[in-house]
Amino acid sequence: MYQEPSWRSLLSHSDRSVPKQWRDWLLDTGSLTQRLIDASENTLTVQIINQRIDIPRFTEQRALKLPPRRLTMIREVVLLANSTPWVYARSIIPLTTLTGRLRKLRHLDNQPLGALLFRDPTMTREAVEVACHTKVNAKLPTTLLGGLQKSLWGRRSVFRLDAKPLLVSEVFLPDFKPYNQTLHFGFAGAP
Repeated sequence: MYQEPSWRSLLSHSDRSVPKQWRDWLLDTGSLTQRLIDASENTLTVQIINQRIDIPRFTEQRALKLPPRRLTMIREVVLLANSTPWVYARSIIPLTTLTGRLRKLRHLDNQPLGALLFRDPTMTREAVEVACHTKVNAKLPTTLLGGLQKSLWGRRSVFRLDAKPLLVSEVFLPDFKPYNQTLHFGFAGAP
């Protein structure tokens, strides 16, 4: 039986609960998309896995304060650097958010959602939550897990555009090595 990972506010994670090499990537409140573009030397691409209208998972409903069984648009993508999968992203967008000028979110195709979010002057972001994903609770496409030996770290936030909510979850995949990126590009948090 599938059990979702335990999403927690960053304030509830002690320094020891999040490995040092991950802290900088998980705690960063800026655009992960832009940071990955920089770290990949501008080779970042978006591969759509799935986009559909469906009922989100229980913890996603709770994060968005949705009533049970409310339909949303669910978009799952992989962010690749030099054709290597670095990040799995899952966005939950209530249908009520996809109205007016935000209708464009239905047709992002291979555009990164993060680029659009951080360009929007009405964007606000709630607290970042983090979770450790294991073989038991990592509900990701099996092709992305490879021979998963260790845990995968992820983060999620509720964003608001024009005060309308959407949830973005990002999970760092096995081929992404945060210490390589932080050392090479001089970001804080290098081991």
